[in-house]
Amino acid sequence: MNKVILMGRLTREPDVRYSQNVDGSMAIARYTLAVDRRRGKDQEQTADFISCVAFGKSGEFAEKYLHQGTKIAVTGRIQTGSYTNKDGQKVYTTDVVVEDHEFAESKSAATNTPSRPEPGQMLGDGYMAIPDGVDDEGLPFN
Repeated sequence: MNKVILMGRLTREPDVRYSQNVDGSMAIARYTLAVDRRRGKDQEQTADFISCVAFGKSGEFAEKYLHQGTKIAVTGRIQTGSYTNKDGQKVYTTDVVVEDHEFAESKSAATNTPSRPEPGQMLGDGYMAIPDGVDDEGLPFN
């Protein structure tokens, strides 16, 4: 069984593109989710940055309602793949293909979170803000 359940915050705005198919266009939304990694009581807390992709109606939902810092719960499946980059090197990918995502906090709780924290600043829930200029290439699970 391939089932994933995650809860975390979007590290940036979703990247939404539309592909053309026989039935018209389909939304494809990609975003990175910062998911808290729990450790022992005395150890430092950290986060994993997990690449997610949502297709169709889920992609349209992401485009309309999800923004940087939004806390969501995601269910889906892990999908791996590979491609050859422009330098001829093989690159392996791991994504969570989103089957469902929903808000994990109220709108009022979301407004209490700083909209644009300083890089390296801890957010109220223990996540650290990702510095500007860090792209997908620098994050794991691409």
